[in-house]
Amino acid sequence: MRTETHEKQDTSTSTPANAKDAEVEKMCVDGNWAVAHAAYRMNEMAFIFPITPSSPMGEIVDAWAEDGRRNLWGRQELKVIEMQSEAGAAGALHGALVSGSLATTFTASQGLLLYIPNLYKMAGELLPTVIHVASRALAGQALSIYGDHSDTMMIRGCGLAMVSSFSVQEAHDMAIISQIATLKSRLPFLHFFDGFRTSHEINKISLVSDDSLRKLMPNQAIEEHRQRALSPLHPSQRGTAQSPDVFMQLVESSNQNYNSVAGIIEQVMEDFFQEVGRRYHPFEYSYFGTTKPTVAIITMGSSVKVVEGTLRFLKTEQACLIGVRMFRPWDPKLFVDVIPASVKRIAVLDRTREGGSQGEPLYLDVCTSLLQRGRRDIFVAGGRYGLGSKDFTPRMAISVVHNMLRKDIDNIQQPFTVGIDDDVTNLSLPLGRPLNTLSKDTTQCVFWGFGSDGTVGGNKNAIKIIGDYHDAMSVQGYFEYDAKKSSGWTVSYLRFSPTEQIDAPFRIEEGQANYVACHNESYVQAGKFDVVKHLKRRGTFFLNTQVASIDDPEKRIEALENLVSPKILRKIALRQIKFYIM
Repeated sequence: MRTETHEKQDTSTSTPANAKDAEVEKMCVDGNWAVAHAAYRMNEMAFIFPITPSSPMGEIVDAWAEDGRRNLWGRQELKVIEMQSEAGAAGALHGALVSGSLATTFTASQGLLLYIPNLYKMAGELLPTVIHVASRALAGQALSIYGDHSDTMMIRGCGLAMVSSFSVQEAHDMAIISQIATLKSRLPFLHFFDGFRTSHEINKISLVSDDSLRKLMPNQAIEEHRQRALSPLHPSQRGTAQSPDVFMQLVESSNQNYNSVAGIIEQVMEDFFQEVGRRYHPFEYSYFGTTKPTVAIITMGSSVKVVEGTLRFLKTEQACLIGVRMFRPWDPKLFVDVIPASVKRIAVLDRTREGGSQGEPLYLDVCTSLLQRGRRDIFVAGGRYGLGSKDFTPRMAISVVHNMLRKDIDNIQQPFTVGIDDDVTNLSLPLGRPLNTLSKDTTQCVFWGFGSDGTVGGNKNAIKIIGDYHDAMSVQGYFEYDAKKSSGWTVSYLRFSPTEQIDAPFRIEEGQANYVACHNESYVQAGKFDVVKHLKRRGTFFLNTQVASIDDPEKRIEALENLVSPKILRKIALRQIKFYIM
């Protein structure tokens, strides 16, 4: 379970001794596509209703079904049905499972909340399925279409097993692992990943082949699921109303199913490793120092990759990381066994806020587990980050570590927030300068565009072409835009590396980009955007402007000086930026 090395091995990509040498198909895709590709092949039915940011998963499987693409067994295409609402999709999913079908669905945010009544039924009746969720904020003081864990944390009491993915590659792999585990355990699974940050990030991943999937799928469990279906050939009683004399006994009888899930998931992950070559654990431990850590950071979702990359870059002796992959059922023994005996302080990062509670869900689980397992010597501080897709960057991870390393425990900020300047309740941690944790041969580019002008679409196509054409090239693309999407500002963040896999789920920060392009000349005017803030020293700035059509060089320079704000011109001069116009 634990890997302590001076240079931490990437346990998710190591290869077993008996792994086959078959050529692996690699593609540049986003998280939604990666999940849809797995779910389509392993199911017979999908019930959908669009809600951002999970809508592309339903759209993708619907398009494949229309094209007649067959599922894993080659007998049929996935039957995709769009319902009138998420509540209808949940009810239809419940009915399909009761009838013995392999069925799935995709949702997020308020849509997931409409599933709640049926989630209790599916868990109580032990119906195996995987619900794929691109986690998104719930509407509170305002609507937000952006990502955090508010929706998934809201349904943690429904009785589903919950598995978190940290990256686009893991979203593909965890969709498969969850499908196998739900069939073996009979518990419905909720597979969740960060909305937008993972669901819409483009990255080069290795796909699991159909042949590997056929070997991994538990055919005996599938047959047992079909035999439990409602049928006049073997009638059974369902949906009863129970009195106090038996209700509690029957509720408690499902404890055995929940107790077995951790072992099932561990075994499925081991089988996946032996077949595919990527290793995962329910709780993923990382340490890059040479001695023993005294501080642990515990988090889940894409923030795991941020903290991991930061600790690897710093090679800090004091801090380690535990990424939570299996959030439910929570296994306190499995969790505490991963924590080194040398750890005396823990920072728990939650991407949600529960108003009025003693702490957020992950924080409370960690505290309870330490008490149950006799690790009462550990001080635990809980913090919030990334609400509504607020970016979580390496310098924020460093700020959390510095907070936990304060000499006196009484001086540690607890609880805390990171990523904002909280001048109301004064919970926020101070941030240092931006930190670039990527290798020097990683090229980073930023493109400013106008919604529907083709900038985002062109960048998506370009990064896929580059990544698919160059086998050794790792690529990453992330696209930021406001809620209007069309007729609003857009920013595209692209990264390319010929030497290392890019696991950097955060935006390019100030002073880190090699190249910046602005495709709307109004952005460089005074009072608009600081479009060159991302550029590093001696970087390249490209501006698409009508000024370039002026033939006279002196008039062209004069028009350009009148167009571009003095603040931007000053930065261009101070950083010795190469400036091109077209």
